[in-house]
Amino acid sequence: MKDGDDPKEKKAKKKAEKVKTKAKQKSKKEKIEKKEKKEKKEKKEKKDKTDKNENAQGIEKEADEATSNSSKKPKPIQATVSSTASDADINKFLGDSGITVSDPLDNGLRPVLSFEELSIDKRVLDFLKKYPKPTPIQSAAWPFLLAGRDLIGVAETGSGKTMAFAVPAIVYLLHLAVERKKKVKTTSSTSVLIVSPTRELALQIHENLNDLGNAVNIKSVCVYGGVSKDDQKRTLKGANVVVATPGRLIDLVNDGAVDLKAISYLVLDEADRMLEKGFEEDIKRIMQSTDASNRKTVMFTATWPPSVRDLASQFLNNPVKVMIGDRESELKANARIEQVVEVMDPRQKEQRLLQLLRQYRSGPNQDDKILIFALYKKEAARVERSLQSKGYKIAAIHGDLSQTQRTNALENFKTGACKLLLATDVAARGLDIPAVKLVINLTFPLTAEDYVHRIGRTGRAGQSGKAITFFTEHEKHLSGALVNVLRAADQPVPEELLKFGGHTKKKEHSVYGAFYKEVDPNQKAKKIVFD
Repeated sequence: MKDGDDPKEKKAKKKAEKVKTKAKQKSKKEKIEKKEKKEKKEKKEKKDKTDKNENAQGIEKEADEATSNSSKKPKPIQATVSSTASDADINKFLGDSGITVSDPLDNGLRPVLSFEELSIDKRVLDFLKKYPKPTPIQSAAWPFLLAGRDLIGVAETGSGKTMAFAVPAIVYLLHLAVERKKKVKTTSSTSVLIVSPTRELALQIHENLNDLGNAVNIKSVCVYGGVSKDDQKRTLKGANVVVATPGRLIDLVNDGAVDLKAISYLVLDEADRMLEKGFEEDIKRIMQSTDASNRKTVMFTATWPPSVRDLASQFLNNPVKVMIGDRESELKANARIEQVVEVMDPRQKEQRLLQLLRQYRSGPNQDDKILIFALYKKEAARVERSLQSKGYKIAAIHGDLSQTQRTNALENFKTGACKLLLATDVAARGLDIPAVKLVINLTFPLTAEDYVHRIGRTGRAGQSGKAITFFTEHEKHLSGALVNVLRAADQPVPEELLKFGGHTKKKEHSVYGAFYKEVDPNQKAKKIVFD
């Protein structure tokens, strides 16, 4: 028998081949499973990576949308007002203060009668504690402004309008800072812009805002003409709030120093005055350069003429209108101001001025502040020199002075370092000069509106005051308007003034003056044929 034919060997060989085949099959299976496992792992890793990328993109998109949405319409600041007064108390307050609130959305927001009703940053509340209570315009405006509404405030000068818009602006910035910490993208550009008609009023607003801003570490700057633009450009860096006059603001926008698209809180202060001064096109350009969907707009005005109404209808979104007193009908002066009109020969004015100064700068009244208004800067400069030659210490604000001189003069008058201030109409609107007891109109202004705002420098913040006005035949075309103002405030009307008649000044255009003619745009033109 051959070795290969051994049955035991044959059986062992067969068994070995069987084991080998089994091992090959197992190895092959393991390889297949390993490959499948690897492919599955790679597939999972790829899917996880895709999901992660999609998730990251989604988060970024949500953040961008949140940032975009928050900028598209400034969010209301929640839980800022908790009025505890009864309906009867609220109605009495509205009636006693002469407040009319018109809300097209009828949100049912109620005035705040005390600072304690404001659930806002404690630092802001601490700052407000130096005042006894909110003024009527503040009480009525704050709930709406803190809720993110556009607003029109119509109130007399000296009614606390600056803080009415400044407090919500600062609270809005604080709220915005908290919101931006939650966003992927942030910006440090200016968010609040306040536009004012004159340098002096802009500086006054800035001073008040700066005091409040310092309490909460918010930076505000003031930009106006007459000083270096380069210096102002440097101060703009990192500013949260800009207070500006229209002309200089347009210059800085043209130079790329201010980005109006970033403005989300815009205030027009003394809107009627800005339109009167010929700033209408500048104001419209400013408004159109901002993002309307990213703008809360606040407008304050002392009067409510058609030009202001038209501006509001174009640029404000469902605005709440808060009116203090009857500002829509005839022009009215502050009822707390005693008005005296003296009709005289123009050559008697300066002699009469000296008599009044001797009378009101002696005895118990010698420390009273007296504000004298002239019409033109040449007249103001002449009277200033004349009074100085007679020993009077007098400060002056008019166009022939530098901005530094004007600022120093106003500061000296405010602090009482100088008791007499001589000014042209640049100082007539909005300036809050404490404790002015007497206003003297050396020359009557160009309009009855300017007269009302001139004398409004006295009798502020609930105090009484007196205004003495010199009236001559040169202003007889304004006698009717002046008579109406006197009668509306229950003030005596001199017989000499009535002799000029009751006609009012012919309607004028801001550009064309008395030569302006109102034309019906629907009237068909006449064809003129020349020979």
